Amino acid sequence: MSLNKKRILTGLITFSALAALAGCNSEKEVKTDTSETKSTTTAEAHKVSKGIDLSMFKEGAFTNTPEIVNCVTTEGTETTCYKIVTSGAPAGREPGPFCPRTTSDGPEEGGGWFSKEGSGDLVDITGEFILKLDEYYEDDKWAVYDAETNKVRYTATKAACLGAARPDVEDQYKQNCIECQLSYLDDDFTETYLIPTTPIPAKDTTGRVHTVGIALDGAELSGPAPVDAILGSYTIAAFDDCGGHINVHQGYHYHSTTGCTDKSVNTDDGHAALIGYAVDGYGIYAMKDAEGKEESLDECRGTTDDIRGYHYHAASPSENMFIGCMHGETVAPVGGPAGGGPNRNQGPPPTGSTPPFSE
Repeated sequence: MSLNKKRILTGLITFSALAALAGCNSEKEVKTDTSETKSTTTAEAHKVSKGIDLSMFKEGAFTNTPEIVNCVTTEGTETTCYKIVTSGAPAGREPGPFCPRTTSDGPEEGGGWFSKEGSGDLVDITGEFILKLDEYYEDDKWAVYDAETNKVRYTATKAACLGAARPDVEDQYKQNCIECQLSYLDDDFTETYLIPTTPIPAKDTTGRVHTVGIALDGAELSGPAPVDAILGSYTIAAFDDCGGHINVHQGYHYHSTTGCTDKSVNTDDGHAALIGYAVDGYGIYAMKDAEGKEESLDECRGTTDDIRGYHYHAASPSENMFIGCMHGETVAPVGGPAGGGPNRNQGPPPTGSTPPFSE
């Protein structure tokens, strides 16, 4: 066994032991999650926010049956959490396609990317889109294709994926359409989430987070992609038509929702479909209801009703966000990022390395 894999295994054993025996260690003062600590108004507004319904997830979304473990939120509340482990792949489908191969390829051969307006649907990455990037972004330096062969430049190897999917893109990987493959992940790659079994309204909402939540197919709902850095390197970090892409640190993860994980809940009110759960335990639903209407939302893109209690509605695919902030308390797994993001088995990046584009 290699030294790297020994470190990975040691980290996993340590995380599992801590999660099972003591929850998430915290140096903050621990408080107990009781209804007495909440105002009557808050308690009433959230009385039906029952948290995650595991039956809503697709078959194969988890690597094993989720456990309930003791944990402590980042605000110091002692509670219980679902410990959910996933493989870094969306259950039930193969990701892609991402980048077209020639400038004559149509929408079937490529995926999507954020519109320059920052709202609405994703833009199809066709051969013509690649060909006219200079016009689209009004910058004549764009040249993500070979003018002689009309072949699109894309990251066709793991080395190219690693070299391009980072803020300080190596010169040889600029002017590329970036795509990575699940085969580039370590064989034992996993993501571990700790999510409160019952959502706990936070005193103060949390802004940008590393990881928003988990989709119903087990893939990560990621925080905003650093679009300025991506475009500044004359690269396109292509999504597939479902709004997700791959890197070796997160596996397949979503930056937008286009309906691929939608699941209608059995209600008679025509409510928007469920797409997943945030790391604070509240449900995230599609942007629009069955009639194509949007609800009035708070700053976190949340609202409350008598059936679902507090819940979120995702932003449009090109807004580079799912929700505006975290309404509830979150848990940071041992070794994981702040804000409830999952603990990943590959450990910290090597000294001097740079984290990937898609955080």
